[in-house]
Amino acid sequence: MFKVVIASDSFKGSLSSSEVADSIEAGLKSVCPEVECVKLSVADGGEGTVEALMDTLGGRRVECIVNDPLMRKITASYAILADGRTAVIEMAAASGLPLLSPSERNPMKTSTFGTGELILDALERGCDRFLVGIGGSATNDGGMGAFEALGYRFLDGDGNLLHGCGESLGRVASIDCSSVCPRLADSAFIVACDVDTPFCGPDGAAYVFAPQKGASASDVEALDRGLEHFAQVVSSCLGRNIISVPGSGAAGGLGGGFLAFSDAQLKRGVDMVLDAIDFDHIIDGVDAVVTGEGRIDIQTFKGKTPFGVMRRSRSRGVPVYAIGGCVALDGVEGIVPLMAPDIAVAYAGGGFECIIPSVSGEYDLEYVLRSDVARRNVKSVAASLAHLIIEDLN
Repeated sequence: MFKVVIASDSFKGSLSSSEVADSIEAGLKSVCPEVECVKLSVADGGEGTVEALMDTLGGRRVECIVNDPLMRKITASYAILADGRTAVIEMAAASGLPLLSPSERNPMKTSTFGTGELILDALERGCDRFLVGIGGSATNDGGMGAFEALGYRFLDGDGNLLHGCGESLGRVASIDCSSVCPRLADSAFIVACDVDTPFCGPDGAAYVFAPQKGASASDVEALDRGLEHFAQVVSSCLGRNIISVPGSGAAGGLGGGFLAFSDAQLKRGVDMVLDAIDFDHIIDGVDAVVTGEGRIDIQTFKGKTPFGVMRRSRSRGVPVYAIGGCVALDGVEGIVPLMAPDIAVAYAGGGFECIIPSVSGEYDLEYVLRSDVARRNVKSVAASLAHLIIEDLN
């Protein structure tokens, strides 16, 4: 008998994290019925984080009316976990790029106001701990919109109130904190941030990310100047220097906004999730960890879910095996083909004992993405993986 922790991301467009875990468990038990499986739903702070944490920790989904990036009313949702005090928010639900058509994308005009409204709703429901994913933004407002919704007042040189959006950044002369939601100061924020982008400058939020959000070359220059000016005002009014902090430029400067206005902690997305579920404690004494995601490639090794799971597990001496919907490892150092019994295609290296694709060779993408087909394929390779784990343990 041996004990395995299964901690996989979703296979996007095919299986949820919990469905992947169920399929892996079924495959392992088909070979070794006595194996003990601990199934965890995990994610990397992006899409699927709310569902993953609800699956693992319990909780409920909350819907509320908020403003989208162009200040139009929409219904968005977030989770309150079973402890009743932890809210899990994906900013893309209110302020994400997919909420806009290509012709509507304009980071001079878009705002994170709706993200602030999600936070405010959770505060009013008694939450005081926030796990926030900030990927997929349509904005470049430095978090000005989000914290406007939470009661910060941004004023121009004549004392006029400014709305939080990209074009307002350069006009902010002062910050009025007198109307801030009082519960904000007693709340803790952990923000999933997987980039090291500074707030402004040639490697900052505007130059790196604004073009893909619809900014022209002149817009990029104006947004960068605005972010630099806004950071100077934040430093003057609040005493917080956010310009050069790695990650402060994430989500159009929303990372810096959280640092400035909520004293947040920025973490790698997968680490935020693994810490929330107490992963390090769960894997104490286990024999192996199985992880995965829909596509394992060079991006995986830059901090996505399987890499984060592997790194934490290896630091505690636990071997890690990975299953990918597909696997494309060109350019990843240390990866070599693995000859293993009952496994047609497999790789080793990069910290993993084994990396296996659930599909290989020629295949019809639409067919293999079907949930029933994906479940069957994952179960099949997990069964093959069981033989390898048993061999390694012996």
